[in-house]
Amino acid sequence: MGLLDVLLGRTKPVRPDLDQLFGLSSAAITLQAASELRPTGRGSVCFAAVEGGAFAEIQQELHTLLATETSSDSYGYTWLLSRHDPEDMTGLVTDLHAINSTLEQHGFGPQLLCSLVGFANPAGGPSLALVYLYKRGSFYPVCQLPGEQKRDNARELEIAALLGNDLRIESDHARWFPVWGAPGMAE
Repeated sequence: MGLLDVLLGRTKPVRPDLDQLFGLSSAAITLQAASELRPTGRGSVCFAAVEGGAFAEIQQELHTLLATETSSDSYGYTWLLSRHDPEDMTGLVTDLHAINSTLEQHGFGPQLLCSLVGFANPAGGPSLALVYLYKRGSFYPVCQLPGEQKRDNARELEIAALLGNDLRIESDHARWFPVWGAPGMAE
């Protein structure tokens, strides 16, 4: 970064660090100990699909190896959903890491958008997703109110503060986008 960048307020972009995903296992323990939130055993990876045989072949390989489910959202993004026993957070995180790594290694890193892991509130309160922003190398919580497309922003800030020692939390709250209806969100 040069002097001109500093004067103009430009910053060097954070490089993706997929190993940050492994922090989700300790974050899940922290959430269980400090709140009513429990892992759902579901997580997903979102990316912009690319036309072509190579991309389709990689998607099929991931589907076969990891038993993922594929879906598309209303914005045209593709989601690969992985399901595990809720107690197997390590297995779920390993699958999400494998999906991201495979796409990255085959040159499709620029298409990766985010990954998420869902948490449910057995007491019927708001559900939660911890979202990993691929291009920022950071996480943020999305706390969706039951049955609505509304978020509990105060709870999101509380969760972010709680997980600050487990995960690299995204400091720019403007990047905390909702992920309504994303595969892996608790329902």
